[in-house]
Amino acid sequence: MKYYLSQIFLFPLALLYGLAVGIRNWLFDVGILKSRKFKLPIIVVGNITVGGTGKTPHTEYLLSLLSPFMQVAMLSRGYKRYSKGLVFADENSNSIDIGDEPYQIKRKFPEVIVVVDANRCRAIDSLINSPNGEQLGAIILDDAFQYRYVEPGINILLTDYNNLITDDSLLPMGRLREPASNRKRAHIVIVTKCPDTAKPIDFRLITKKLALLPYQNLYFTRYEYGKLQAVFEEANDKYISLDKLTDKSYDILLLTGIVSSQALAAYVGNYTYNLQSIEYPDHHDFSEQDLIDIEIKFLSINNSNKIIVTTEKDAARLLSKPNISQALKESIFYIPVQVSFLFDKEKEFNEQILGYVRKNKTNRELFKS
Repeated sequence: MKYYLSQIFLFPLALLYGLAVGIRNWLFDVGILKSRKFKLPIIVVGNITVGGTGKTPHTEYLLSLLSPFMQVAMLSRGYKRYSKGLVFADENSNSIDIGDEPYQIKRKFPEVIVVVDANRCRAIDSLINSPNGEQLGAIILDDAFQYRYVEPGINILLTDYNNLITDDSLLPMGRLREPASNRKRAHIVIVTKCPDTAKPIDFRLITKKLALLPYQNLYFTRYEYGKLQAVFEEANDKYISLDKLTDKSYDILLLTGIVSSQALAAYVGNYTYNLQSIEYPDHHDFSEQDLIDIEIKFLSINNSNKIIVTTEKDAARLLSKPNISQALKESIFYIPVQVSFLFDKEKEFNEQILGYVRKNKTNRELFKS
């Protein structure tokens, strides 16, 4: 009853929010607000829901695809960073300077130019005019589906298998930043986090619900988890293969600051008889008291075989904390995640991306055989 009453109360607010978003998009559609088109390939990875669709793993997939062939830049607004304005990441950057996700990407792809700025047009101009501007082959914009001041060459929209945009409502009733009908702006739609238990009819129903237009391509992806990696150098083991945990002799404390840890908890739970968890909000900035609470809970686990498992994004924030105890440093591991395409569509997706970049490249040395 309380749920329905709250929905009735929130419905007018959702209408007002939808009206404001609709006017803004109309202003772009008719050209009153201008979208800038740049002379080099620009790929947007985004969503129309509030977080949790897997933007970072899909951005990393694109970086892995493109960076062997060319100089690539990744541009983000740097959500919840403490710095302001335009920042070029370097080897001394941390999550405080540039945000957890850009920091994670810079650590994993040191050869990629990582830039954070809320003003993406300014950032792109800075990239083009930088010393490496002439060698730049493509720019990937993270979480920029709503940033219409830039006209992308390929607009990739992500939607969670467990919370499709067509089944959701506008803020504040639901989690949509804009109406699901605006998926028409996407060139590619990817349904993410598909479970292994999904059946062919489930994918057919989703395809029907999304009702994409002829110029749009639909893909389905799932997560694949790698072996555990130590967050800090103080750990005795740098890596722990999941095969080592198959006897379930380890107790695991799952530490997360993400939108939803349900899928990760279900996966990690396969490797332990005793899974405990501490959950914080998405992009949570761990305080000193948080670290104390985590250590108390971890030390209360009686099993001598015990570890803390966290996400790669949370690990990026933990690395910026100077007051983490030795006990935690020796015991915290993150579990890397990467995406894989279902129905043997990886080659088709890769060719679509590479074909667009080849066609629109400005540097003649790109893809030199």
